[in-house]
Amino acid sequence: MAPNARLDHRNPLVFDTHELGRRPGALQRLSRTIDAPKDFGVQGVVGVPEGAPVELELRLESVMEGVLVTGTARAQAEGECVRCLEPLQLDVEAEFQEMFSYPDADDRGRPKAEPTDDAEEDEDRLFIEDGLFDLEPVLRDAVVLALPMQPVCQDDCPGLCSECGARLADDPDHHHDAVDIRWAALQGLAGSLGDGEKDEMSGADAEAGVDEKQEK
Repeated sequence: MAPNARLDHRNPLVFDTHELGRRPGALQRLSRTIDAPKDFGVQGVVGVPEGAPVELELRLESVMEGVLVTGTARAQAEGECVRCLEPLQLDVEAEFQEMFSYPDADDRGRPKAEPTDDAEEDEDRLFIEDGLFDLEPVLRDAVVLALPMQPVCQDDCPGLCSECGARLADDPDHHHDAVDIRWAALQGLAGSLGDGEKDEMSGADAEAGVDEKQEK
């Protein structure tokens, strides 16, 4: 990502590297708890709720071309089980490592002699701006990759009944009496035949009644 508007040092996901300096090999360790930003996860599936605490453990290392940031983020995500549709919570731990480059240095850490047209290359890079860097895009990508794409409340969740939608985990013995469609067809045929026989018998009885009256 190319250098853009001035970063706000008051943003909890913006970090200051002035104390670290530009001496290669210098290290700085930071711990910080921040509020999760908006849309922090897989929208509509699972994610860290906006404002929920996110614990960060960071290691900043000064190198020739910039600052190498290695870290771990821990938070609690919320979502919905894809099998039984019940709400769920799960702990998420995301690890990441990213290089934030000095805008005035080339890939070997040397000051650029003159401006070059590296727009396409800069699109994939993150930069330090006035000694500050923004961790949010790196953190967001790391958390999304650490989240399950199909979260379940438990590994062996049996899901919902395909016939009535009942939650099977609440009633392990839940079942419906299955009828073989072939037998069902025969039963229907037998029923129709039975109705026909009844009609014939009723007709025969009626005729017999008429004959008896005529004989009398």
